[in-house]
Order: sequence, then structure tokens, then C-alpha cells
Amino acid sequence: MKWRHTLQAGGKWSGTIRKGSLIKLTTNGSGGNLAFMLFHATQKEERYSMPDTLKAQNTSKLTKGNVLMSDNGRVMASIVEDTVGWHDPVSSYITRKQTDKKYGETSFQEHSNEWHRSGEENFAIELIRQGLELRDMGPVVNVFSKVDYQTTGAMAFSTNHSKEGDYIVLRTEMDLLLLCSNTPHPLNPSKIYPSKFIHIEVSDAPPVAKNDRCVNHCEENKRAFENTWMFELLTEKSENLVLK
Repeated sequence: MKWRHTLQAGGKWSGTIRKGSLIKLTTNGSGGNLAFMLFHATQKEERYSMPDTLKAQNTSKLTKGNVLMSDNGRVMASIVEDTVGWHDPVSSYITRKQTDKKYGETSFQEHSNEWHRSGEENFAIELIRQGLELRDMGPVVNVFSKVDYQTTGAMAFSTNHSKEGDYIVLRTEMDLLLLCSNTPHPLNPSKIYPSKFIHIEVSDAPPVAKNDRCVNHCEENKRAFENTWMFELLTEKSENLVLK
């Protein structure tokens, strides 16, 4: 392991993680929810695309074997391990208005560290910190949360979806800017602000093998990987690439 960080409930973090890395996210219990955004580390106009990711893989959930695609049709990260089986890419982050309505109004001036942070504010701070703007707010992936769809079309949040020690591992397929917010899922019906923390661990990934599950998940994934490898070949050295 090269790096480890723990995000307390309500916490936020952002940073650059180079391609060929493994990002392991671990929750310490049910109710934990980590929302994250992805951007290309140096060409930040390229970013995670939720519509392209779901349409290409014909799914409304994310788990092992799925990839996260950019708005340029390239693979940003692959899900190579997952003990939960369902992560929500649809419901976005919780806003200040939603936070106040559900958990009661709080403020840093009155409540100090007991202030209930929102995903909206956390991402706004980290975007500005990374040289981006509020207009760069985009879709997020909510890991450790499950939202199913009823026959009426209503969205149903699944309580107690994850347990202590559950984890997901992302493999970075390009240099990434990762923005994280450990804030409640917007559809979590609990009136108690979650207290679960999230571990973030970064280590080196082995080279992508020819039988890689994420590459071979579907034809759309193969094309997205090929687009990514071509982009890497044209822009920098590609000694870490195995497949042609």
C-alpha cells in the first residue's frame, strides 16, 4: 500500500491518482455512503459521464466488471473487486436544503465539528481547491448504496445494504482527479445523520491482462479501452500497457 486516508462522517477529500493504481474504498458499517466525482487529472474538461457509462453497459447499477466511462468515450476506472454487488450511479449528492430538511439546520458557527455537512458543499469546496468551478459540478457515484426501481418507476433506497468491512476496488485507467464526499445518500430515509467512516487506500495495480473481466464485459467496454489506450499511446509513454 502506498497511501491511506480515513474520511470521517461528513468529510471530504480530493487528489490526483496516477493510472495503473488500485483505489480500495472500505466502509466501517451499514449506512455508509461515499459519493465521488472523476476528472482527467490534467485535461479536466474530460470527466465521468453517467449516461455513457450506464447506456454502454446496459445497467442502472455498478459492480465488479463494470467500468466508469468519460464523456470522450474512454475508460477512466474499472471496478475490479466488490463485496457489495450494487453501487448507485443515479441519485447524485445530498444538497444543503435536503440536509437541513432531513437532519435539522446546523451551522459551523453554532455546532463546530458537529455541523452536518452536505455533499453539495463538500464538492463545491474541493472543485474550487482543484482549480475548477461550481459549473463543473457533475454526476457522482454513490458507493455502498443501493437504489432499486419499482414497477411504478419510483426509486427505492435499500437500508442495511452494506456491512462493516465491505469494500470496492477501482483500477485507474488514466491519471485521475478524484473528489470524495462522505455524506448521506440523498434517498436514505433515516433521520439520524450517518456516522460511518470510509477508508481510502491506494496501491499499484498489475498490468491489464488479456482476459481482464472489465475489458471483456461487453463490446462497448472493449471499444472504450481501445480508445483509452490509443489516447495514451499518442500522448505519453505506454510501457504499462499490455494489450494492443
